[in-house]
Amino acid sequence: MKRPPPLFLLRFLFLWPLLVVPALSQSPPQPKGFLVNCGSTDDLFTPDGLRWLADSSFVSAGSPRKLSLPGLLPVLSTLRSFPVRPGLPQPRKFCYVLRAGRGARYLIRTTYFYGSFDSPGGSGTPPVFDQIVDGTFWTTVNTTADYAAGVASYYEGVFRAKGMTMSVCVAENTYTTSDLFISALEMILLEDSVYNGTNFDEYAMGLIARSTFGSIGSSLRYPDDRFNRYWQPFSGSAHAMTSTHNISSSDFWNLPPAMIFNTALVADKAKPLVFQWPPNLLPSSSYYIALYFADTLPGSTRTFNVYVNDYSFQADLTVTSAGLVVFATQWFLSGLTTITLTPGSPLPPLISAGEVFGLFSIGNVTHTRDIIALEKIKKNIANPPSDWSGDPCMPEQYSWTGITCSNGSKIRVVALNLSSMSLSGSLSPVIARMTALTYMTNSRSKQIKESSEIAFTEQSVNRSHSSITGKSESAT
Repeated sequence: MKRPPPLFLLRFLFLWPLLVVPALSQSPPQPKGFLVNCGSTDDLFTPDGLRWLADSSFVSAGSPRKLSLPGLLPVLSTLRSFPVRPGLPQPRKFCYVLRAGRGARYLIRTTYFYGSFDSPGGSGTPPVFDQIVDGTFWTTVNTTADYAAGVASYYEGVFRAKGMTMSVCVAENTYTTSDLFISALEMILLEDSVYNGTNFDEYAMGLIARSTFGSIGSSLRYPDDRFNRYWQPFSGSAHAMTSTHNISSSDFWNLPPAMIFNTALVADKAKPLVFQWPPNLLPSSSYYIALYFADTLPGSTRTFNVYVNDYSFQADLTVTSAGLVVFATQWFLSGLTTITLTPGSPLPPLISAGEVFGLFSIGNVTHTRDIIALEKIKKNIANPPSDWSGDPCMPEQYSWTGITCSNGSKIRVVALNLSSMSLSGSLSPVIARMTALTYMTNSRSKQIKESSEIAFTEQSVNRSHSSITGKSESAT
């Protein structure tokens, strides 16, 4: 099986705290969207005031599992696993389907903690598999190193909803040898200004790093960040300073938490500030970079130049205690990245925080008419295949079992093979809306019935001779 290689590796170490923090007396509103506790049968309220939903309303396949490990956070103590069956003609995907606002922008985060759920003795190896959002291949999940270090892994991206739902899927690939799994899924609605410099009709964003510079404490997240983004501390080897600012995040279009401006990496006097960030090697590609600055001295101003890998990122940047952000929507990076700030005023340069995302192309999706028809057909079937969720055709190698699709700018279903599936139920006349369908194989009889319901029968139907009528439409 071939799949497109990931443009970049989206693997993060995230050490979940083992201590329970006290509940906040006045927490901000819950982030808009869905926080799903995968594998849980009951909703969960965490001490930070967040409500995590049981996952049965969003997924129709897989099995809930529980982990019994001391000190494990409740969100990580359950997971949902999905069976891998070697020898099938094509790999399968298993999807969570969540309501969305068409055209809205969402932060999607998947979290994985293996916990040897499939190995009672604790000697198992985490599976390697793919992640998919709607019809777009996202990245490959490999949590092996993280699990060996005793930490969970998370992957975060920003996507625009093309329809009224979004599907987030785990999928087999050539390296998958054991059951797939997922521990938690978040789909959080972002406000229109956040990351609005990116053309989300063409690209999605995959997080590489989000850091608070000069910080040595715990990571910032909800309730400090209204979208529950994780800001990881980055101390580096430069001088660190702290301060307290009266900065409103509403003054910044990416709406960062105000607390990111309370720490900074600062150069020694009259010297440049040079540090490597993000710390990992990056494949040659285009990246979104946002850098945040605030003078640590109230009422003070300093000027300096910003370079990324010796290329000018911002010249003569003037920073005050009111804070500011500079960003590039498409900046080429390759290998290790060096940030350099050179002084242009008596006060030394400094930096408060930063974000870097990789950009990757959005995949196509199946024609809406065919999706609606297949969903109605699925509802009339008592035992549809377990991988009938998410986009029916895309990505190309992950089409639903028994479905053949066309290629080109308009993705249509051109054939249905429902034989040998032990299906029960009936086919609704809505199948006539699948105007690109030219071939269908069912299970026993030799003729097709034109009625309010069409029983499952064994047949091969050439559309030009079919008694199912419908307006003809090109498949491309």
